[in-house]
Amino acid sequence: MKEIFIRDLRPNQIITSEFLVQAKELRFKKTGEGYLSLALADKTGELDAKMWDNADQVDPTFARDDFVKVKGAVQVFRNKPQLTVHKLRRLEDREVNLADFFPRSTREPEEMWRELCGVVDGIGSAPLKALLSKILADPEIAARLKLAPAAKSLHHAYLGGLLEHILSLCRLSRLVVQNYSGIDLDLLLAGSILHDLGKIYELSYTRAFSYTTEGQLLGHMILELEILHRALAEIPDFPRPLQRLLEHLIISHHGQYEFGSPKLPMFPEALMLHYLDDLDSKMQGMQSILARDGLVEGDWTGFLTSLGRPLLKMQKFLDAGAGSESATGATSHADKAAAENATLESAPIGELSFLTGRTEKAVAEKAAQDTFPRSDVKQGTLTSQWEAEELKEKIRLLRQTNNSPEHQERNGPRKSGGD
Repeated sequence: MKEIFIRDLRPNQIITSEFLVQAKELRFKKTGEGYLSLALADKTGELDAKMWDNADQVDPTFARDDFVKVKGAVQVFRNKPQLTVHKLRRLEDREVNLADFFPRSTREPEEMWRELCGVVDGIGSAPLKALLSKILADPEIAARLKLAPAAKSLHHAYLGGLLEHILSLCRLSRLVVQNYSGIDLDLLLAGSILHDLGKIYELSYTRAFSYTTEGQLLGHMILELEILHRALAEIPDFPRPLQRLLEHLIISHHGQYEFGSPKLPMFPEALMLHYLDDLDSKMQGMQSILARDGLVEGDWTGFLTSLGRPLLKMQKFLDAGAGSESATGATSHADKAAAENATLESAPIGELSFLTGRTEKAVAEKAAQDTFPRSDVKQGTLTSQWEAEELKEKIRLLRQTNNSPEHQERNGPRKSGGD
């Protein structure tokens, strides 16, 4: 029985526990020595891990999607938890309880399924009700929908997450239409049920969450259209204009071309579906991140690439302010550093000079002296986006000690005289 879960980890803790390997890569330090970069998981979250020693020997003994038993030390790196692995061995499936490793909705699948069937039963449009009833009556679709996550990692990334997300959109739809006249609630509910249904085939969720081959090749929108057209083939009198509206709801729900929508939302229900979908996914993603970020000190999470920002731990911020902050609202040095680091992650080069108090040109030249040819630094501006990212990295490195995990990742851990 697994006793220590990722959500329970604390800095400087030495642990021995079992994990599922979600990602694995053999990398190399500047010295040429190999190390393992891992993403470990259990039902409570995911954990970045590094194995600095004996990586070449350990690497062939396990693979992605294996269960492993690990001994290591918990650290905080870039305001996120990281495990330094000292020992690792592969486990057989019979040595673990699978329920410990796969995150699952807090709601029972059958309870959510009954709620979804109730939504369909309440639809007033006879064609839409007949179509949705036929789709949900498919035993394969029903079985997959009760189990599927809504995403690989960004939101509702747990078993039953897709069904939970669909039901959340249905509830949001009923609320929002009260504020706008002329909205077809039946059509909006149909779009909420269909918009991500292709994920039951796009995602693999029998082990670690990943993409199926057809998911990689086609994506969930094409797979949803296939589901829709199979059902429509058995309803020959389904109104053709209504079919086109459903197809548009599916292919436009990402809202922007750059987000994968081949068409922009072109009628109110389509626009509403896009924004409700975006709202629900981002809110659940934020709540999930904040819930599992108790390991990290300070008022801020680490920088989140998916959201393009760090998140404020509001309750911790308010509690700390009530207990110790002055009326001027002064923050701790650690919180200032966390906010500054978060800004550094996304700041354009033209906005970096505030970090050191020097001019932009001086910052660029100082950061670039060991990284770029001298001629590449022109008027304090580097000549490419790649160089810009390298500059940000260089400034970060200048502010850290040689004992930091980042320094170890690039150059290997610092050895003491007794090692």
